[in-house]
Amino acid sequence: MRRIAVPLLACALTLVGCSGGKDQPAPSESHRPLPAPTVSISRAPVPQVVASDTKLPRVTGPFGHRATITVPKARPSGKFVVKPVLKGAGPRVGNHDIAVVNYTARTWKKNKPLPSTYDKKGRKAAATVFTVGTDSALPALDRAVNGQPVGSRILVIAPPNAAYGKSGNPGIGVSPTDTVVFVVDIVDAVNDTATVKGTQHAAPGDLPSSQVRSGTVSINVPDADPPRRLTSRRLINGSGPVVRAGQTTVLRRAGAVWATNRGKDGAELFDASWNDGPAPVVIGRGNLIKGLDQAVVGAKVGSRLLIVVPPGSGYGGQEQKGIPAHSTLIFVVDVLAAI
Repeated sequence: MRRIAVPLLACALTLVGCSGGKDQPAPSESHRPLPAPTVSISRAPVPQVVASDTKLPRVTGPFGHRATITVPKARPSGKFVVKPVLKGAGPRVGNHDIAVVNYTARTWKKNKPLPSTYDKKGRKAAATVFTVGTDSALPALDRAVNGQPVGSRILVIAPPNAAYGKSGNPGIGVSPTDTVVFVVDIVDAVNDTATVKGTQHAAPGDLPSSQVRSGTVSINVPDADPPRRLTSRRLINGSGPVVRAGQTTVLRRAGAVWATNRGKDGAELFDASWNDGPAPVVIGRGNLIKGLDQAVVGAKVGSRLLIVVPPGSGYGGQEQKGIPAHSTLIFVVDVLAAI
């Protein structure tokens, strides 16, 4: 079992177990975590990765800063190259782990710089966060991190089918035939089996109880009416920084409906993401139901929360798959990271 990676850039990522415990300032609107560049809807099969090539760009600059990429004058060979230029000392990143990366990019043909996660001075970074091995990022980024240790800097030569596909990306000046050179810094990772650590406290008797064992979670709903207001209790007290609206959080969560499980042991879960593994989400921006957004913002990283969401802060009068209209919802949420 891999561990949660030790943070390498405290300003970019805070994970459970991070030393210091000082609250980080909220990211500004101009410097927010970036989503991973997504997979093109028009793409031929991704070529096989090779470890090197006869002509390689030269990469200079320290890890954690914008890389300087010197592209050869020769034409690219068309090979999909993934080559570590600096090997990290952290745990290896695998499928379904959450990767946190920074990158610099440049087209090969026109030697044109492309948008990166670094600011204009090449220092501050708004990290890209994605789930490895799920096609949620460009193959160039996904293949760069898969199997590599945290702390590594990876040179990637991505032909079109490994980068922006047949459509290119006209918005940033990438044509359908462009080979793109990426230099990817693997800043950190959250393991797909990660849960928060600490002694769990019991919730008050009028609220559901829960247990987490061997990576599984169970929720027991009392034979009582649910609270009418949004209710959040810390089952495990985190010691990390306070989560701010607009940050990318990594959450592990399980959910159940109060009414259909009232008085039962072992509620039927409608939200199986706990078993599927943690997932990144920008918090406080309407990507989750209102009750979850409100409860997670202001919590500390490393916390386990029991959250009871009334219908007005959940799905209201709208029926969802497995959730009747006007349902009060119960969630157990582990707050694993805030970026």
